[in-house]
Amino acid sequence: MSFPLLTATAALPAIGAIATAAVPATRRTAAKWLALLVSLGTLVLAGIVFARFEPGGDRYQLTESHAWIRDFGVRYELGADGIGVALIALTALLIPFVILAGWHDADPSPSSQLRSSRGGPNETSSSRWRPTQGFFALILMVEAMVILSFEATDVFLFYILFEAMLIPMYFLIGGFGDRAHSGSDENAAAQRSYAAVKFLLYNLAGGLIMLAAVIGLYVVAGSFSLSEIAEARANGSLEMATSTERWLFLGFFFAFAVKAPLWPLHTWLPNAMGESTTPVAVLITAVVDKVGTFAMLRFCLQLFPEASKWATPVILVLALISIVYGALLAVGQRDIKRLIAYASISHFGFIVLGIFAMTSQGQSGATLYMVNHGLSTAALMLVAGFLITRRGSRLISDYGGVQKVAPVLAGTFLIGGLATLSLPGLAPFVSEFLVLVGAFSAYPVAGIIATVGIVLAALYVLVLYQRTMTGPVREGIGGMPDLKARELAVAVPLIALLIFLGVFPKPLTDVVNPAVQHTMQDVQKKDPQPEVEAAK
Repeated sequence: MSFPLLTATAALPAIGAIATAAVPATRRTAAKWLALLVSLGTLVLAGIVFARFEPGGDRYQLTESHAWIRDFGVRYELGADGIGVALIALTALLIPFVILAGWHDADPSPSSQLRSSRGGPNETSSSRWRPTQGFFALILMVEAMVILSFEATDVFLFYILFEAMLIPMYFLIGGFGDRAHSGSDENAAAQRSYAAVKFLLYNLAGGLIMLAAVIGLYVVAGSFSLSEIAEARANGSLEMATSTERWLFLGFFFAFAVKAPLWPLHTWLPNAMGESTTPVAVLITAVVDKVGTFAMLRFCLQLFPEASKWATPVILVLALISIVYGALLAVGQRDIKRLIAYASISHFGFIVLGIFAMTSQGQSGATLYMVNHGLSTAALMLVAGFLITRRGSRLISDYGGVQKVAPVLAGTFLIGGLATLSLPGLAPFVSEFLVLVGAFSAYPVAGIIATVGIVLAALYVLVLYQRTMTGPVREGIGGMPDLKARELAVAVPLIALLIFLGVFPKPLTDVVNPAVQHTMQDVQKKDPQPEVEAAK
């Protein structure tokens, strides 16, 4: 039997999470290094997956299939297509940076250490619990579940992972909040708890509706296997009534739209990102939320092609509202992290627009957008987190003149912001351009409206930079240190990747494009041909 590479890629961080959680309470630094080494090992395995994937080969490669719950026809089935491979690589790449950026985020605060030295009933020392070990173990567990969800080709297995990843995320949001909160400790804890519960309830609601659709799909198709259902539909042995297909599609799409998130199911995201530590905020929007848009491509379009085309007009309207609404709210934000959160809502609108434009350019652009948005948002948010940690405030009004005292921090912040607004030469430009071309060729009005998001992105990014980095040095900024070695190890590689993929996106497009062509065949769509007048 060949080596189960896909299983190993997800199993390593899962085993690493257990090992990290088991590190003795007094060995916090050892737990951090263990988590970092595990994440780097996972990155190596993901790199092997990327290298072994053959773009011109079968749709799903490195496949694994084993019986799991025989009585219900549930199998442990894995397979990687080009879209999944790209997102596995993104996830494995970002986690080491998340761990490095959050190196001190779960260390006991000075107040808790003081209470520990005094003892008593309010003691919160590591002798009673291990927040550092728990923090990094939860991150690794999320990584394992996300990677496995990109590999799952059994619908029920995917559903289990789709829901299970909510548990570690809930504890990361609710248990490890942002220390730069402007209110009291009690108020900060209350808002953190609210954000965590809201995140959980929204996603659980979407998951429960999806569960009903998963059961309905099994009743109709008699299988949870994605490949078996697709084959049955292709050869005509599975006939699904129009109304049934539409209801099942809506059940799946609702859950994915919550996870993505798409307007009007987006309201949990600004709260969750605002109250989380910065690395957890990156984990939410750059990694976990990609599961929603990925699943739209893998499950909605492949399992329910006719219903996907039927719902396209409404979904395009929701995507356009997300683009403009998210960008407008980003312009008006006073909180740095919430600004980036609303900008992400706008970007997810672009991704959904590209998916449901149902053109090869649009879907290739949407897939590249998932990867490039992950890189650009991680770069901007993590550098913003370094800035917030130094000042102890998330409010834009508390900053000014940073570039005069910390030029490297300001420079990396600027490049991350320029990538967010899709400046030509940086990776997000390629994906946003393809999405707009694909949307305009099929739905010209939608393509024109979407360009409003580009203008607004330039506005909120440049205004943010102007208010925080330029002008006179504000009180409390004068002694701000520049980026240190650990922080440079986070920011520089991300910026280098943004530049490299902006100039040379071919490594990604070669992997993604064949998978997109398979999806186009699923929905039986062809790219619109430009109308050319015959020469007289």
